[in-house]
Amino acid sequence: MKLEDEIKQKSFRNPQQKLVINIIYTYNWLTSQMQASFKRSGLTMQQYNVLRILRGQYPNPSPLTLIRDRLLDRQSDVSRLLDRLVTKGWITRENCQEDRRKMDVLISESGLELLSKLDQEVNDLESVLSELDDAEATLLSDLLDKLRG
Repeated sequence: MKLEDEIKQKSFRNPQQKLVINIIYTYNWLTSQMQASFKRSGLTMQQYNVLRILRGQYPNPSPLTLIRDRLLDRQSDVSRLLDRLVTKGWITRENCQEDRRKMDVLISESGLELLSKLDQEVNDLESVLSELDDAEATLLSDLLDKLRG
């Protein structure tokens, strides 16, 4: 559906204004789809992102700085996110052997199992993008990269 119809706005000041509004609208639309899926598992988008990062590093532990650098949501309080994931049993934290001031974080078996269960749901959510063929998806991704410079 066209943005104009979705937000009931007939015109925009210029194509750039429409693009900004369209990106924000689409981000919120996609996020709400994903949040609904994760909520059933008691997981937030940010927590999912942390678990995804840790699964990519598994079986090696990850320092806090690596997690912070790779988070999609740069505004997240990483320490608080990790506290909640530890409480739920999805990760473990230990002092780094080489430097006691640092913390190593590792995804737990239950965290890996949770992600494994969510993989199909995430694939289903990604299927909403099937309106775009591979070339269009690549082009859009490249354009967004270009936009960010």
